[in-house]
Amino acid sequence: MTEAANLEKIVIAMAQDACDAAAGLLTLSRAEKDRALLRVAELLDRRRVTIQAENKKDLEAGRAKGLSLAMLDRLELSDKVIDSMISGLHEVCGLADPVGAVENLSLRPNGLQVGRMRVPLGVIAMIYESRPNVTIDAAALCLKTGNAVILRGGSEAIHSNIALAGLLQDALADVGIHEKAVQVVPVTDRKAVHILLQQDEYIDLVIPRGGEGLIRSVSESSRIPVLKHYKGVCHIYVDNDADLAKATPIILNAKTQRPGVCNALEGVLVHQAVAEKYVPELVKALTEAGVEVRGCEKSVALNPLVKAATNEDWGREFLDLVLVLKVVDGMGEAMAYIRRYGSQHTEVILTENYTKARKFVAQVDASAVMVNASTRFNDGGQLGLGTEIGISTTKLHAYGPMGLEELTTRKFVVFGEGQVRD
Repeated sequence: MTEAANLEKIVIAMAQDACDAAAGLLTLSRAEKDRALLRVAELLDRRRVTIQAENKKDLEAGRAKGLSLAMLDRLELSDKVIDSMISGLHEVCGLADPVGAVENLSLRPNGLQVGRMRVPLGVIAMIYESRPNVTIDAAALCLKTGNAVILRGGSEAIHSNIALAGLLQDALADVGIHEKAVQVVPVTDRKAVHILLQQDEYIDLVIPRGGEGLIRSVSESSRIPVLKHYKGVCHIYVDNDADLAKATPIILNAKTQRPGVCNALEGVLVHQAVAEKYVPELVKALTEAGVEVRGCEKSVALNPLVKAATNEDWGREFLDLVLVLKVVDGMGEAMAYIRRYGSQHTEVILTENYTKARKFVAQVDASAVMVNASTRFNDGGQLGLGTEIGISTTKLHAYGPMGLEELTTRKFVVFGEGQVRD
């Protein structure tokens, strides 16, 4: 058997095993799922030395390849990171299990009771980069919602992920759950991903998590539905009715708290009626915080610290201490700008005018639209989901942070007493 044929055999077998395991997960109670999660947490603590030894291999290989300090930091499974993983597992245990809940139960004129029951999606394939802690996080969320999962992390974390996969499968076996409910693709060959993305007979959803290039590559290759999140180009519009004393702290938080994440601010739009007063003040505060401001001609004229923006800067995801600033003639131009340059991630209006706020919320298309708050709140934990597997900027079937409910779907259930259709 050729190497390519053997690889295809391995991946297809994984998909078939996941499909078989998913059927068994349908019968699990919340207590059984939580017991498995607590067992994973226990083994993480017990085996941390072994896991860190495997992680060390990835770190050494990463240094040899010249990975950046930031990438190495994301790759490392320090005691702090493992403690956080354990804490996360306990947090997921504390969340309600959505599976089996019947919603919108109603009585039809013919006596039928019709409702919608939350059920698992089935088999999820998750493709992600760098952080091996995602292996545990994703497995926990999928297990809690009764989904089998196939995980494919970055090649730079292969030793860490294989070690974590073994731990996860041991934990499942210990509590009597099909161990193939969680699997990690054990090879770094990119052909394995392509083969995985063709298994629409067995896999129900693909969730890519990483840079825009990874997500586009997955979307273009997959025969399976893909939840996309290409980039986070998030904006704040400062209205002429904004409380400017509130505005600057919100903008600074949105841009500087963690500039390298998808819900960080990338562009500020300021109403021309307050621009002359507010732009110099805002630019001064941003510059003092280490932010480079690139702007339109009007904003450059209002403060010499603003650098002239290029055409490529508008709509760009900087993921750094850089943002664009544009003076607009009103909310209409701001919304038009967002339609053109936004990425349907997070958009904010700062205003004390209720009517404008409602109009902005109704007409701006993004997974989260906010009034007088930082873009950084578009996060599963911050929005009350407990945790998330990622943020979707598509609309089928989830829009925004994906918590437990978003890892389920709803089927109709009908309770009758012998009714037949006329």
